[in-house]
Amino acid sequence: MSFTGTLDKCTACEKTVYVVDLLTLEGIPYHKNCFKCIHCNGVLTMNTYSSMDGVLYCRTHFEQLFKESGNFVKNFQASKSSEKYDMNKTPSKLSSMFSGTLDKCSVCTKTVYPLEKVTLEGECFHKNCFRCAHGGCHLTHSSYAALDGVLYCRVHFAQLFMEKGNYSHVLQAAAHKRTGSSTPPEQIELPPQEPTPEDKKEEEKEEEKEEEKEEEETS
Repeated sequence: MSFTGTLDKCTACEKTVYVVDLLTLEGIPYHKNCFKCIHCNGVLTMNTYSSMDGVLYCRTHFEQLFKESGNFVKNFQASKSSEKYDMNKTPSKLSSMFSGTLDKCSVCTKTVYPLEKVTLEGECFHKNCFRCAHGGCHLTHSSYAALDGVLYCRVHFAQLFMEKGNYSHVLQAAAHKRTGSSTPPEQIELPPQEPTPEDKKEEEKEEEKEEEKEEEETS
């Protein structure tokens, strides 16, 4: 049996990734064995990795880094590992993928790192911030609805429409969320509706009755 190669190159070692060894993270390919903790060389998974300044760690050593220095400023490898990690060297492709970006989350306005980034219509979000503004439920690219810059799940979006038969109150709430005002939003006054033909007939009947009563009283 032969395994054909792909055109993908591992971000860590830059060698061809075969299908049986492929691990994809946010569309970026790696060999499964190249996705490792820099300190213990232990193989990582999507549920066990952490990163600092573009360097991968297992969660155990990442927590140890914090306990020893009291913060995440000092690099763990500089003091503990026999294989010193040179912070001055040119960052690899792997490092650049885990380092911070200039993108800010549209919800919380904090920096969005590539591994937790969701992009929607040119806007960036943390995966955990990509939620329905009404119910707080997590959204996906196939389950969201947006109105005036505010995200909703499709269920609550439809529900909000059914409450009043239009989206006027939803637009009002969206504007309220954007401004961050602590005062409740003002009620939107709808223009008066023109009377229908049925309404006009009822009015004419009422007028006729009033006239008949007046005639009876005067006679």
